[in-house]
Amino acid sequence: MLASIKSLALLALVATAAQAAVVTYNWNITYVNANPDGLFERRVVGVNNQFPPPAINVTLGDTLVINVINQIDEAASLHCHGLFQTGNGQFDGPSMVTQCPIPPGANFTYTIPIEQHGTYWIHGHAKGQYVDGLRAPLVIHNTNETYAYDAEYTIAFADWYHEEHEVLLARYLSIFNPSGAEPVPKSGLVNQMSNTTFEFVPGKTYRLRLINMSALSMFHFHIDGHEFDIIEIDGIDVQRTTVTTFPVAAAQRYSVLVTAKNSTSYNYLFHGDMDPAMFDTVPADLQLNITGTLVYNTASPLAPSEDSQWDEFDDALLVPVVAEATSTADQLITLTAAFSVLDDYVNHATFNDITYVMPKVPTLYTALSTGNLSTNAEVYGKYAHPLVVSHNNWIEIIISNDDAGHHPFHLHGHVFQIVGRGEGVYDPTVPYTGYFNTTNPARRDTVLVPSEQNVAIRFQATNPGVWLFHCHIEWHLQAGLATTFIEAPEVMSNVLTVAQTHFDQCKTLGIPYTGNAAGNEGLDLTGANLGANPLPGTFTGKGIVALVFTIIAALMGLGTVVWYAREDDALIAADIAKAKNSEEESH
Repeated sequence: MLASIKSLALLALVATAAQAAVVTYNWNITYVNANPDGLFERRVVGVNNQFPPPAINVTLGDTLVINVINQIDEAASLHCHGLFQTGNGQFDGPSMVTQCPIPPGANFTYTIPIEQHGTYWIHGHAKGQYVDGLRAPLVIHNTNETYAYDAEYTIAFADWYHEEHEVLLARYLSIFNPSGAEPVPKSGLVNQMSNTTFEFVPGKTYRLRLINMSALSMFHFHIDGHEFDIIEIDGIDVQRTTVTTFPVAAAQRYSVLVTAKNSTSYNYLFHGDMDPAMFDTVPADLQLNITGTLVYNTASPLAPSEDSQWDEFDDALLVPVVAEATSTADQLITLTAAFSVLDDYVNHATFNDITYVMPKVPTLYTALSTGNLSTNAEVYGKYAHPLVVSHNNWIEIIISNDDAGHHPFHLHGHVFQIVGRGEGVYDPTVPYTGYFNTTNPARRDTVLVPSEQNVAIRFQATNPGVWLFHCHIEWHLQAGLATTFIEAPEVMSNVLTVAQTHFDQCKTLGIPYTGNAAGNEGLDLTGANLGANPLPGTFTGKGIVALVFTIIAALMGLGTVVWYAREDDALIAADIAKAKNSEEESH
């Protein structure tokens, strides 16, 4: 069984040996000055002194090799979003989950056998660096595509900020932001730029690969004067479904087929409308309608622009081409996402009242170095929020969103089945009533859970490793909205091999790479990284906000008193000195 697990990632290579290749990309992560929205030039994170970073293209059965040199002034890592990494989880990328980040000035190589096809993306997974530009499409072509088309284009939507992520994060996770209002972007981009155009030839059929690489925003996609068919969600081919518009949440991907018109009399805009419901406030100067152009004839005018009605859309109704039956869950996990001011008086995100904090030892390294204790969740530390699941078990997660905003949740290392949906926060003391009646549920790796709703997802634990499950709004991940799946720790050490070069990164950064979450032996968690906890008592959200503002007002008032007191002290001191001088002159 273990031998078969370890070889799963290589099955595609065997099946497509004639086409297989080693595809190598050299990525020097560098700072670059850029002005992608045409509104403001700033320092961004690019690749090879260029911005935007280059797209990655490979084919099913290839081996992708990314040679990284980190030339910025902080540690970095890369995550290939949506790739299963079967038997290869040490290259998944999230910092302090599956690796120590790459130190400044160091190099590291990601080697990834390509076992799936579809539309993905690659992005930084340390300190929110993808918000500053470290992100790019990753397209995996099938050796025999399910649907025929003449050509393809990638449309990667993203939001953009004029201040660096670190500055915005400090302002966001602050006692002065008790409501938890996320930073609102300054603009939206298509392929990390503005004014994107694609050539359309009459009568030809095009595959448009849509990616949302945003930190926060959700985009509603439509094309003036055109219908199109959805054929893929998050790397899963689905039966053709004709639509005119649909939403793409952060980190989600879709492919659509659109047939060009026979006439070249007009050119047409495609739209990515930023959903204002994702923003705490909408600045007057924020352009919500992001557009690009389908060019039939450079001499032709634009067709009249159409307003999209944002039709109702349910991704759970999309039917995978390759059927996969579901199964009764062996393990049920309920997670309730919420935001509240915790005992450090900062608004944090929590799953079941636990806010995620990175451990001192990467969680994968703890799993591989603690022997029989690896099946004990305690060894990973409370604030890594570890969820230990057994090999080959079917796992069901019911995610409740007890928040006023929508959340796109992403599971590393898997696609999951969407098996149910309901209103409100699920009560685990009663049977779940939101299951769908389907034998072939939709599958994807990132699902949107709307405000005050719940979604049930299911996957089989066939991929031993450590897999992060988190909200893919980057601000919410930084605020702690994450858990860690410890999958099949009883067999993990027989499946995964971590090379010394991985541990060398830890040594350079002074990070321990064996032992429990604190870097100690056994269950001694002395010195472990700790997170904030819920305030005692029964404070409501409004009550906590009022309390925090009261504390802030009190501190400001105290500061004013001290300032005036110091001013009075200065005046008194001046009077004393003046009197003393007068006394000396009289003598």
